Amino acid sequence: MATLHADPRPPDASAHAARVKAVVFDRYGAPEVLHAIELPMPQAGPGEIRVRVRAAGVRPGDIAARSGLSRDGESCDVQTLAFPRRLGNEFAGVVDQVGAGVDAFAPGDEVMGWAVAMSYAEVLTVPAEQVVHKPVTMSWAVAGALPSTGQTAHAALCDLRLRRGERVLIHGAASGIGSVAVQLARAWGLRVIGSAAAADHDYLRALGAQPIDDDHRGIAQARVLAPDGVDAVFDALGVDRFDDWLALCGDPGRIATLCDSPRAHRLGLRIVRGQRSRARLAELVAMHERHGLLVHVREMFPLTRAAEAHRAVERGPGRGKVVLMVYAPLALRFCA
Repeated sequence: MATLHADPRPPDASAHAARVKAVVFDRYGAPEVLHAIELPMPQAGPGEIRVRVRAAGVRPGDIAARSGLSRDGESCDVQTLAFPRRLGNEFAGVVDQVGAGVDAFAPGDEVMGWAVAMSYAEVLTVPAEQVVHKPVTMSWAVAGALPSTGQTAHAALCDLRLRRGERVLIHGAASGIGSVAVQLARAWGLRVIGSAAAADHDYLRALGAQPIDDDHRGIAQARVLAPDGVDAVFDALGVDRFDDWLALCGDPGRIATLCDSPRAHRLGLRIVRGQRSRARLAELVAMHERHGLLVHVREMFPLTRAAEAHRAVERGPGRGKVVLMVYAPLALRFCA
């Protein structure tokens, strides 16, 4: 069950109408560099919609961007990017303005989608082709956590050219990306071995995976489950354990990783890229409607407590996702 962290400050409804909050950072550093500022209300241009954000997923890539590092801990050459900078690639919310040429959405529609370095905000504008309708059966928190996370998992499995009946090992299988990959793989008729902390093994079994430990013991456990090795490996955490995986799989072209390191390139591993599209996101929504595809939400924080959300992610790999929530002001009625 997700932990909900309440915001003790009441919303200012009058200010909200003309200006909106967004989380930014003015320098690289620890989570404390994150803070909320007020910006003018954005306007939807041609081909765009404006969305009142209800939830935004927090990704390891957001932590890397805030700290000025890549996911591998190396410094990034980002001198051309000006401060203040924003964060967040996935969101869910309600359409409240439609730009010229947009016919697929109308004010009041509940949607989910992706917008690079934009979603830590109360309101955003986004091209309509980056959004799909949110299913009524999906919570706001899940809808805000799925678009980028789910598409990464989907793209990784597609890159591996997996066939029904094959066995895939997913490292970090209880993470947001990993758990979606497990569910997709099972729906596609694959056998799944998933590495995770011992506390998450029952969770992986419920998803249909055979669990192994996520440390050195896991390799021996995988050999017991798959004496002849596995057909493919997906590293959903971006951790350099290539020697172990090569020993289990043998074909570098069937090992996909989020670790975009020189060594991964030299070995010929498949580096997972975004590859986002409205069609891919729509397929994930259809998978939710047919198979109950979900991403586990372990903690929810108000938008203005983004620093705490980043600290929760930085504590290390955990089950599912951390999500920022934007809570709508409540209309209060006083009785005499």
